[in-house]
Amino acid sequence: MTTITQLLLETDDPESAARFYAEALGLGDRIRTRGTEEPSTGFRGATVSLVVPDPGVVDGFMAAGTAAGARTVKPASRSFFGYGGTLEAPDGTVVTLATSSKKATGAAPGTIDELVVQLGVTAVAPSKEFYVDRGTEVAQSYGRKYASFATGPISLALLKRSGLAKAAGVPSEGSGSHRLAIVGDLGELTDPDGFRWEGPSL
Repeated sequence: MTTITQLLLETDDPESAARFYAEALGLGDRIRTRGTEEPSTGFRGATVSLVVPDPGVVDGFMAAGTAAGARTVKPASRSFFGYGGTLEAPDGTVVTLATSSKKATGAAPGTIDELVVQLGVTAVAPSKEFYVDRGTEVAQSYGRKYASFATGPISLALLKRSGLAKAAGVPSEGSGSHRLAIVGDLGELTDPDGFRWEGPSL
């Protein structure tokens, strides 16, 4: 079974970015940063998504993120699916926060049920096949629109790029580097949409 252990975000200020993810989002053990000079404009084609227990936890992360320098892209609000909002981290990464619950559960502030890296792809079916062919276990699949994989401690999901951008509340246009590497046991490879995987560093 494929496992994702960390996300490696590339930025021109890795120290500040690392501090943001550790202190504002509590993800210091699952998100690493490193410097890069590769150009990147607009939407980078991926989101870091925190699934949490209830709206109060969403609000807490939104407040902590903005206090630490993130920009509010989509204010937290109720929807048919639950409650959520979107931030743009200081390094430019799009971070979504969501819960299926519309009521308080009594969960402790900062509780994260699931961390998901969502990739915006050209076509879900061939991208899904790419990962299945390499032994990645499918958790959910909805035709050509969505697929997710059991790759804990960080889950992987595939959506069409336009759909992912719309859900996050950002324009889909963008070019250049994804500024993301997925760290896991698939080894060194690049998927059909240019998302890179790396092995764990020693």
